[in-house]
Amino acid sequence: MAKDNLIAPSILSADFARLGEEVDNVLASGADIVHFDVMDNHYVPNLTIGPLVCEALRKHGVTADIDVHLMVKPVDRIVPDFAAAGASYITFHPEASEHVDRTLQLIRGEGCKSGLVFNPATPLDVLEYVMDKVDMILLMSVNPGFGGQSFIESALTKLRQARKMIDDSGLDIRLEIDGGVKVNNIREIAEAGADTFVAGSAIFGAAESSDANDYNTVIGAMRDELAKAGS
Repeated sequence: MAKDNLIAPSILSADFARLGEEVDNVLASGADIVHFDVMDNHYVPNLTIGPLVCEALRKHGVTADIDVHLMVKPVDRIVPDFAAAGASYITFHPEASEHVDRTLQLIRGEGCKSGLVFNPATPLDVLEYVMDKVDMILLMSVNPGFGGQSFIESALTKLRQARKMIDDSGLDIRLEIDGGVKVNNIREIAEAGADTFVAGSAIFGAAESSDANDYNTVIGAMRDELAKAGS
């Protein structure tokens, strides 16, 4: 089932002193989803943001989908907090949950769309048993925990594998990629099967003055490359 390509700027690379304005600007520049990297200094070696920031963006007036990527362990305790704070998608790593099926049900039960995240060396085997409970599959093309890393090429093979699993299932599931996505590789990534593209430093780092015009340039260039995919 072909889906529209969605661009999801990761606010991990944004200016946190003016986060509401930053998010407003990237959305005004054509971004589709706000990607939210949640790190706990336990599952990954960094500490970032929690539900209060998600809630603050909603109160600020952000109406776009907020895609919450949980790099935390354990998972279940924090899911209801992010749901209450306004998350649209909540994705987590299967290694971080003792009961993957239960956590997926919890996320949907809280009114959010659910997803699983796979690190570069994590196989997709678990999907075989829970495809009917997944709205998003997120493949990491870097190791989680830090922004600004380079794309790991083996992710392209994994994207093709995940795309075939989704297509064979006939289910309505998005295929997201996160890590090292830039203007010069987004077309190849799309051709491997991704339809949702997380980009942090490639978008926020490209802007000199952090205004909508700067973001419009890089997001527009990504759209141009995506339009060429498959041609």
